[in-house]
Amino acid sequence: MSDILTSLQNERVKLVYSLQNRPRARRKEMKIVLEGTRLIADAVSRRLRLEFVMYTPDKTDFNLIAQLQNTPAKLITVSNEIMQYISDTQQPQGMVAVTTIPVPPLPKDPRSVLILDAIREPGNMGTILRSATASGVDVVMLSPDCVDPYNPKVLRSGMGAHFRVPIVEAQWFEIAQYTETMPVYIADGGGQTHYTDVDFSQSWALVIGNEAHGANNALRLGEVTPISIPMASDTESLNAAMATSVILFEAQRQRLKQAP
Repeated sequence: MSDILTSLQNERVKLVYSLQNRPRARRKEMKIVLEGTRLIADAVSRRLRLEFVMYTPDKTDFNLIAQLQNTPAKLITVSNEIMQYISDTQQPQGMVAVTTIPVPPLPKDPRSVLILDAIREPGNMGTILRSATASGVDVVMLSPDCVDPYNPKVLRSGMGAHFRVPIVEAQWFEIAQYTETMPVYIADGGGQTHYTDVDFSQSWALVIGNEAHGANNALRLGEVTPISIPMASDTESLNAAMATSVILFEAQRQRLKQAP
């Protein structure tokens, strides 16, 4: 039992707690915490470099531990009390890992750009990133008012999307410059153009707005075309994540249909 870390004053414990709870700490250290065996196993399969991994013996997947032993990551056994302290969930899965924040380059000639305008709900953000990954979006650009994409809840709900699609936080003028040669569409319940009438076989950018107030900043991008998802009468509008998924998979359908 002497090898089990039990001190809350340990520097690595304090680092994990800070990264889990303070966005500024994540930016300062350029590190994030991956929580749970599924997310960590995915990171290992993607060959991400993990700095260290903390785990509790009674909840650990030792097959994953065996894989981690073949990586440079330092493995640290901790008490249940420590895991409860550093976990972002009420029922910890028994394993957390620290890695660096991905800094992907912007694709030079993207065919599809998803722009998120003030998406602030972590669960929505994670789901949107998953849909963007699954539908083959080239890059996701986040406006300054979005929730931190490396928030623990976003990481969990993203389920590995952060490892698969470039996620770029940018100012509006940078987004405008990057998409200036592309038609820009905005999801809008009042849009006269139905999303199925858009030609997604060519390059495009799509703006998804805030859950409550829409994409109020989209006008900064110049000419934009509002597009809508037709729904049955007396139906509440879809939330941001659902609307994004519907449109992105229509774009993917068109792309796959066009492919030889």
